[in-house]
Amino acid sequence: MEEQTGRSLLALGLWLLAKSQELRAISPAPILYPDSVPELPEVETIARGIDRRVAGDTVESVWIGSRTQPLKSPAGVIASTLEGKRILRVHRAGKHIVFDLEETAHPKKGRRAVRGQPRQAASLQTAQWIVHLGMTGRMVVCEPAAEVAKHTHLIAKLGSGRELRFIDPRMFGKLSVHAGGFDPGGVEPLEVSEERFIALFRGRKTPIKSALLNQKLLRGVGNIYADESLFRAGIRPRRRAASITREQLGKLHRAVREVLREAIALGGSSISDYVDADGEEGFFQLQHRVYGREGEPCLVCGTPIRRVVLAGRSSHYCSNCQK
Repeated sequence: MEEQTGRSLLALGLWLLAKSQELRAISPAPILYPDSVPELPEVETIARGIDRRVAGDTVESVWIGSRTQPLKSPAGVIASTLEGKRILRVHRAGKHIVFDLEETAHPKKGRRAVRGQPRQAASLQTAQWIVHLGMTGRMVVCEPAAEVAKHTHLIAKLGSGRELRFIDPRMFGKLSVHAGGFDPGGVEPLEVSEERFIALFRGRKTPIKSALLNQKLLRGVGNIYADESLFRAGIRPRRRAASITREQLGKLHRAVREVLREAIALGGSSISDYVDADGEEGFFQLQHRVYGREGEPCLVCGTPIRRVVLAGRSSHYCSNCQK
């Protein structure tokens, strides 16, 4: 069964690649959705890609630029926490990329350039580096000779000779360090049980779409995957959570997990600036059934997809398939 599923996903990926190239030839200009940011599948894809490249490597030195907007921790603290650390693993927590770090047996004292600041804090024996990509943030692993892109805010020189760079033109992304145990809040949607999921939303007076986007309830789900999940569950985004039955919430629970897993398998959705750790786009946007398809016919019934603004965010749905 797993082998058959793997073959199906491979075939789907090859078809989507060909379709993506065909669409680019027809319409080379990307469609941008200003209210879309990297969500759980995109962050998961990036974290896995970076982990494959840098897990076990060490941070020799850190350069941080002059802009303060991307920093949640002081620049000197970020640098002193990262330098001399081994990267144990890179993983996702909600919409955050988390680097688990540990002190090396013989930490190297690399050169450090952080706006000319002196070291502000002693390195922790274990620590975590937290990266939130915001709307346009990127994490890339590259060779030192690679051109430094404009809006590069951090460069970490690794023991392998490569560099880990954080780039963010709009500076909505954030960098911070923690002693450990970072918790972004909310429940992990890929792990939450059906009963817990139902308990999170049942009885709430807010629209179900707004509740799905509440990171204190369910972490990592954003605009794209909330719309797609609600469509598969047959629920309109404006419906009050309190009006949804247990059976419908159970269906939504299954839809959320299904959509997220499919999106991860296809590398996420590339509808704006998102690329993975290899600089490649994802393909799940070619599987969108409602998001970004305003006015286009529903793929199930042919009814034109509608778009409404809910709490300042675009919401897409089919008025026939969703009740």
